Amino acid sequence: MDDVPAVTLDDIRAARELQDGVVVETPLEESRWLSGRVGARVFLKCENLQRTGSFKVRGAVARVSRLSAEERARGVVAASAGNHAQGVTLAASHLGIKATVFMPEGAPIPKEKATRGYGADVRFVGHTVDEALVAAREYADETGACMIHPFDHPDIVAGQGTCGLEILEQCPEVGTVVVPLGGGGLLAGIAIAVKSIRPQARVIGVQAERAAAYPASLAAGAPTALTAMSTMADGIAVGCPGGIPFAAIQRYVDEVRTVSEESMSTALLMVLERAKLVVEPAGAVGVAALLDDPDAFRGPGPTAVVLSGGNIDPLLLMGVIRHGMAAAGRYLSFRVRISDRPGALAQLLVLLADTGANVLDVVHERTSARLHLDEVEVALQVETRGAEHRRRVLDRLHGAGYPVHVE
Repeated sequence: MDDVPAVTLDDIRAARELQDGVVVETPLEESRWLSGRVGARVFLKCENLQRTGSFKVRGAVARVSRLSAEERARGVVAASAGNHAQGVTLAASHLGIKATVFMPEGAPIPKEKATRGYGADVRFVGHTVDEALVAAREYADETGACMIHPFDHPDIVAGQGTCGLEILEQCPEVGTVVVPLGGGGLLAGIAIAVKSIRPQARVIGVQAERAAAYPASLAAGAPTALTAMSTMADGIAVGCPGGIPFAAIQRYVDEVRTVSEESMSTALLMVLERAKLVVEPAGAVGVAALLDDPDAFRGPGPTAVVLSGGNIDPLLLMGVIRHGMAAAGRYLSFRVRISDRPGALAQLLVLLADTGANVLDVVHERTSARLHLDEVEVALQVETRGAEHRRRVLDRLHGAGYPVHVE
């Protein structure tokens, strides 16, 4: 890929000057609970606290600021599930430029509303960012608007790389930097910055395993499109790497890992509970990688994990919390049939109380063709203290003769 434009450390430093007054320096907070889990110091780079709620504004400001007066007059167009959309629209509004954004159907409502709030004309097309990108390119061809790609442009990569400069300034001795990976702009920019200044540091990218285009692409030596993907991490659900970030990732990144939906939801819940930070699933993949394999991040030097964004739909957050609790063994949902006689339900609830399980919800069903005349079905949701406690609760139910169906 020799014909792909290369991004340099000087480009990243120049991009930082363009961000002054719009992009904020986000905190790098030490995480005691993650440090204890890994057995080495772990820091969280809180890009969820960035303006617009994600790192995307960094690249958007760098790209839009470099447009000519003629390009600015024609307006800009972008395609995004929400974070890039907000970054582009904020950058455009800051410079008085009209912005049109194409979003996939089903994009998170808070991201859509925030994008409209910054002044964008939002249009829904397709079901993936890749489909929205096609529509955005067509719009650019038809109207002359300047296409602001979410990751495949040197200015975007350089802008995202300013996050890496901040990490190095906030933790000069950093040994490993862990970065969420979708199209590759953030990972590429951070990797260029980190490896140019501190070449001995490791840089690791993390993808959702159900939307992981990079492992196969790196193996093939060229960007390779996925045939299908399905993940709650909409912020990194990109079907094909960009050529510019791919070339940088090939050169500078030490490793790319993948994490499951269960690991992401557990990580999101843990970040919320222990770090008191709200992140979206895409923003939690780095923490998920640490929780999956803490030994891999045990030195030399501290580990910095980028929390790339915090723009999560409250309804999704509710579902992810439940999913994360279940994955961590702290949430048990089951159905059980009991006899239709006075005191039978109370007896079941007393047993659960004796185990220390906290009953969250009970649904009592009498009318069903599945049930015998003398039976009722009870659906319960209970909170447990962990996987071992969950197992003990189920053992007690089975030992008492209850036919339990876990959901």
